[in-house]
Amino acid sequence: MKILIICSKAFYKDIPPIKEKLEAKGHEIFLPNSYGHEQAEQEAWNLGEKEHAEFKARMFKRSKDVIEKMDAVVTLNFDKNGKKNYIGGATFLELYEAFMADKKIYLYNDIPEGMLYDEISGFSPVILHGNLDLI
Repeated sequence: MKILIICSKAFYKDIPPIKEKLEAKGHEIFLPNSYGHEQAEQEAWNLGEKEHAEFKARMFKRSKDVIEKMDAVVTLNFDKNGKKNYIGGATFLELYEAFMADKKIYLYNDIPEGMLYDEISGFSPVILHGNLDLI
């Protein structure tokens, strides 16, 4: 399968072993937009609010284009800043894009409790409980 890994930038450090395991299983893995250039968003902010908004718009459109070419997304949702199984706004939007494009959706951990629980549940994700062999 062609799989896009999606997650918060805070979890980019967790990507390499997961990518390797999925590739070893024969999957073709694609990485988040700013993976390898994690400072890109801050650089856009440094240019000003308008430039940052334009950067975010480009990233949302790029994600949509990439997701359309995938078979699935794997969402890395670990604990962040005291929030269990964190899924941020941009990752939620990527989940929505994957759902709307009828792609298989995997969550590494349980759906986070909170205001988006019902919406994420509605995407019918497969919960991996950390077990990539379920893909």
